[in-house]
Amino acid sequence: MGTSDDPRVQAQLDRLSGLSIQRDTLGMDAIRLLLSRLGDPHLRLPPVFHVAGTNGKGSTCAFLRAMLEAQGYRVHVTTSPHLVRYNERFRVAGELINDARLAELLEQVFDAAEGLGCSFFEITIAAAFTEFARVPADVCVVEVGLGGRLDATNVLESKALAACGIAALGIDHERFLLAPEDGVPQDPMARIAFEKAGIAKRGVPLVSLGSRYPAQAYAAIEDAAQRAGAPLCSFGSDWSCDETNAPAGKFHYSELRGEYELHPMAPALNGEHQFENAGLAIAMLRSQDRLTVSEEAMSAGIGAASWPARMQLLGQGPLTALAPDQAVWLDGGHNVSAGRAIATGIAGPVHLVMGMLDNKDPTSITAPLGERVRSLSIIPVPGHDAHPASAFGPDAVARDGLEDALRNLPANGFPILIAGSLYLAGEALKLNDEVPV
Repeated sequence: MGTSDDPRVQAQLDRLSGLSIQRDTLGMDAIRLLLSRLGDPHLRLPPVFHVAGTNGKGSTCAFLRAMLEAQGYRVHVTTSPHLVRYNERFRVAGELINDARLAELLEQVFDAAEGLGCSFFEITIAAAFTEFARVPADVCVVEVGLGGRLDATNVLESKALAACGIAALGIDHERFLLAPEDGVPQDPMARIAFEKAGIAKRGVPLVSLGSRYPAQAYAAIEDAAQRAGAPLCSFGSDWSCDETNAPAGKFHYSELRGEYELHPMAPALNGEHQFENAGLAIAMLRSQDRLTVSEEAMSAGIGAASWPARMQLLGQGPLTALAPDQAVWLDGGHNVSAGRAIATGIAGPVHLVMGMLDNKDPTSITAPLGERVRSLSIIPVPGHDAHPASAFGPDAVARDGLEDALRNLPANGFPILIAGSLYLAGEALKLNDEVPV
């Protein structure tokens, strides 16, 4: 949960740490009852952009926030997980929630949750929606926590929503999202798509990466949109973006009906996959009619978006000082899809420093990088059960932590990549004095 110098906040973090992250079986009953006890704040929100996906949903939210703020809107944002401080999950009208208000808010929600057996994420989302309904703003950006269909954020109803979006898909959280159930797709990727597309609502645009998905996955999204009565707006059939048809340093976005073209700055976030995430954010804005966002604001937002621990080049700090002549990159990726994105986002040989939870595939990052890995250091993930070095093959070396790993790397100029877990990414940011603000 992180820690806080404020004793009231720490008391609430201690209460949160005693809860399960998610229920063993996902469902909507508890969150609906909790929100009812709180006065149904989710029914009193400004227009909401709701984003699901396996990878890229957080980056898409970052692009949305940056573009909306460039237009001058006051924006509420809730994303997960936090990297260093729990406060990161609550960006209220542009600012992270302060400790005094966070303690008061959590006390209110815990009191309302008495006897419901709510999970950590249900408490968190109820708190976010309560605060977002209380503080005036123009728009909300809400990231799905897990899946979509049965995620706590899916209490949002049509009248609250401006647009819904689905970012890149991959296999993750199998225990929840691939649990046996009647009447659901049997193909794993189609099932993942079915769960993500569960956020579709009648009359609300559902924007997807369309032709970028496997055929069975996209068919599941099309079916979900049709059943929900949500107009579907998809990459390849309704909109497109790339960097190949644009001047150097920029990318090309177009709606294939010929209505609109945008040539903004190249995305501020690193990695080729960020072109698609930026395009998805633009398409979400373009598909809805609740708010107006100009070309200039979209261009400015794409060039200004910030999303820590996603192919982030760390700055000068106590951690990077341990490898003074080498670039240190940080990414929280922990599944195969993320591994492929990382492999395209960093060029040439690399020293890989990894910490990965023991319920994740240990090859998901190393396999896409292949022979480019010049050394492999395996470290613990603070506070979590992690794979030992032996899970990564005979060339992996166990180190005590990030500082020990960086001290023992060859000083040959090759870049360093820290990856494998967002929990580890948070530790890296803390050690390098780059706490998100």
